[in-house]
Amino acid sequence: MNLFDLSDEVAVIIGATGTLGGALAEGLAAAGARIAVLGRNAERGEARVKAIAEKGGLACFIAADALQRDSLSRAHAAVQKNFGPPTILVNAAGGTDPKVTVTADRAFEQIGIDDWRANFDLNLVGGVLLPCQEFGPAMGQRAKGSIINIASVSAHTPLSRVVAYSAAKAAVLSLTQFLAREWAKKGVRVNSLTPGFFPAEQNRHLLLNPDGTPTARAQSIFAHTAMGRFGDAHELIGAAIFLASAKASSFVTGTDIRVDGGFLSQTI
Repeated sequence: MNLFDLSDEVAVIIGATGTLGGALAEGLAAAGARIAVLGRNAERGEARVKAIAEKGGLACFIAADALQRDSLSRAHAAVQKNFGPPTILVNAAGGTDPKVTVTADRAFEQIGIDDWRANFDLNLVGGVLLPCQEFGPAMGQRAKGSIINIASVSAHTPLSRVVAYSAAKAAVLSLTQFLAREWAKKGVRVNSLTPGFFPAEQNRHLLLNPDGTPTARAQSIFAHTAMGRFGDAHELIGAAIFLASAKASSFVTGTDIRVDGGFLSQTI
């Protein structure tokens, strides 16, 4: 028995147009899953589908806005029409916004409430809540499903500056555990994956200078990371396949797997 064979699975990846979500989509496809790339950017979505197809995988792009339940419902129907009922959901959408970042020019108390709410909408409501409400119950009716929510090291210990992002991702961990308990007896496993520091679109400006050299913040991260480097997006794939596979992780739910190079294990 191949514990990591996903050839009978249909995976919905929200956020697959981004760096980390894209790597997860390609990784699950390589393990045999049929991939539905959900997102708002058709050009980037089709590019991800093409990249998967070039490696022998099967994927389609379906336009969807994760902040709109009716949009997710239409996407759900399209996934079933193309590939059959989804059995895996990866919630990889999210990010931080400079408007909710504490800086030398913006104190915590100066963060606007509308910007704060928009951050929570992106990372929690559209990032996890609405997709789980849409896809989770259908998985439960079939008694088969694995949901993987992408958290962050900042969810465990709040990082400097990115206060709203840290708070939203902490809520992701809490919601993950709640749903794991609620849906365990319905055959739906709900876990989270915590990446360490991986340069991607939303954080590249914080981690890398225009010439590609590490910023002062990146140097501080290296000093706090046991492996002393950034992660590469492909290094998330193994943990995701493990959580996605009903054969490999059948008794795993409510768990957070850290792929952080030892960041959260190191103090001084």
